[in-house]
Amino acid sequence: MILTIDAGTTNTRATLWRDSVPIARAAQRVGSRDTAMTGSRNALRRAVRETLAQALSQANADIDEPSLLLATGMISSNMGLLEIPHLLAPAGREALAAGMRACVVPEVCARPIWFVPGVKNLSEDIGLHNCERMDMMRGEEVEAMALIDRLSIRQPAILAIPGSHSKFIHLDARQRIAGCVTTLAGELLHVITHNTLLADALGGSFAAELDVEMLLAGAEQASRIGLGRACFMVRTLDQFTVYDHNARANFLLGAVLGADLLTLKNSRALNMSPGTQFIATGRPLLRAALGCLVAGDEFFSGNVAMVDEATQADLAGHGAILLARTRGLL
Repeated sequence: MILTIDAGTTNTRATLWRDSVPIARAAQRVGSRDTAMTGSRNALRRAVRETLAQALSQANADIDEPSLLLATGMISSNMGLLEIPHLLAPAGREALAAGMRACVVPEVCARPIWFVPGVKNLSEDIGLHNCERMDMMRGEEVEAMALIDRLSIRQPAILAIPGSHSKFIHLDARQRIAGCVTTLAGELLHVITHNTLLADALGGSFAAELDVEMLLAGAEQASRIGLGRACFMVRTLDQFTVYDHNARANFLLGAVLGADLLTLKNSRALNMSPGTQFIATGRPLLRAALGCLVAGDEFFSGNVAMVDEATQADLAGHGAILLARTRGLL
């Protein structure tokens, strides 16, 4: 058995694996954000300890039974339990495995936990001249390694992982992380939907299903007249047209995600070529929307693939176990 811990900004998850199959899971809504807000790691320590105990309890197992404990995500940041410096891109499976560090955290358990490092784009001094080229990740690197394994990726690719902070990862021809960019697309969508003048026009809720026409229209308007103006058009659509809530919500989704397409085309952190294959993960609606926008944009000429639910299940744990094997821990 193996215990994996995936602690991000807002959530902590523990998964117990037997023979590479997850058999028990537990989660709490606690993450590195709690450390930042309180100035104390106590909440995170408690969440990790309790989720480990809950996962073990489901399988009638004891903390001494798993052969290995692995931790990924923001848990290795300065707001986590053990800070490990980011590795410099390009970084693949071997580099990530070599960068793992073991530490006993007494407030969690008496056993050593192996922590996986994150990856960053640059090592040089950062200023206005190069700050757009800089980006970093903690947690997505193991998801990328898992997707490379499960999808047998052998060519350069862009992995899209939409969420509160959407991450786009450039994989090179050697299946290494060559760089990444992060956007606030998910947070923007949440704030605009719930905390602006548009809350009434959107009913405080997101799109229920994909409306391709409205999605593409929102992206086109945002690219032509700007995101702020395109957002306000949602109110116009509510006040003076017959478009329903789902149509208006798709228009906003297209406007926000259309800004991410500009990032893909122009970010110096990715230097994406038009023919690079594009692989979208995440919640069904978001990955379908991103795939639709990329497929419908004449800049992109590479293959567009959607990752299904089964393939993207338990990516963090699967990736961590791959690194442990590469490191010789298993």
